Amino acid sequence: MSAGFDAAIERYAIYLRVERGFSPNTERAYRRDLGALAGFAESRGITEANAIDLELLRDWLWEGTEAGLARASIARHAASARGFTAWLARTGEAEHDPGIRLRAPKPGRALPRVVAETQMSEILGGLAARAAAAAPEERPQALRDIAVIELLYASALRVSELVGLDVEAIDMDRLTVRVVGKGGKERVVPFGVPALSALSDYLRTGRPALLRHGAAAPTTALFLGARGGRLGTRAVYSLVARLLAEMPGGGPSGPHALRHTAATHLLDGGADLRAVQELLGHASLGTTQIYTHVSTERLKESYRTAHPRA
Repeated sequence: MSAGFDAAIERYAIYLRVERGFSPNTERAYRRDLGALAGFAESRGITEANAIDLELLRDWLWEGTEAGLARASIARHAASARGFTAWLARTGEAEHDPGIRLRAPKPGRALPRVVAETQMSEILGGLAARAAAAAPEERPQALRDIAVIELLYASALRVSELVGLDVEAIDMDRLTVRVVGKGGKERVVPFGVPALSALSDYLRTGRPALLRHGAAAPTTALFLGARGGRLGTRAVYSLVARLLAEMPGGGPSGPHALRHTAATHLLDGGADLRAVQELLGHASLGTTQIYTHVSTERLKESYRTAHPRA
């Protein structure tokens, strides 16, 4: 990548992080997409970001399509390019914004995986049984795992929000958790009595044991790993994937499946869509509406299975 492109992308990444409040993961995704754009531009003899034009952008997307990239990836590339060229024009680094006319195919939206209520009960019951039968040295982690799954399901948290929680974020009296979501936006989310019970057991005996036997310095983190430091997202992914692997059904098996499940179960139970939007921390109601489609599909499947004239 040329120094000119590299410097422009670096300035843009700083803008995304500092002024827009984007997460490190989102910033890395933009850097990756724009690095690919820069490489393509240089293969066409364009070495400066302010020399990008609409034809180049369209050719870049077309090359990705020909290479077999998914529609979702092409749409993300287009969004990254549009954001970058708009910023270049707005800051005066380019005379005009060529990305304003760039279009890409809308990605197909697959319905998220939803775990049935009976399956969730089975998962949580299995975790409780394992904790009861665990050896003393394994019990702290077992108590933590129950609390993690209960809170993920009860409050529909993102995994990044879960592992970022500190102990003080939990209000045991009001049954709420204070969450810092995307863009640094804070919201207060409720949880139920089963999650309260799991958190109480973990905070009373599980967390102190992990903190005591760990090698890390004392921390305010709510959920701890085996070495006493803040629990990482990879550990939560591994836990959820292992639990869902034991359940029938296909689709993604990460922590987001429990977020999808919680949202769908709320709507199935009669919750207001805007209340679910607030719970999830979605900026747009349209993002939340995917769960109404999930509920509809589940209803149609039940109808096809149960109705004699289906």
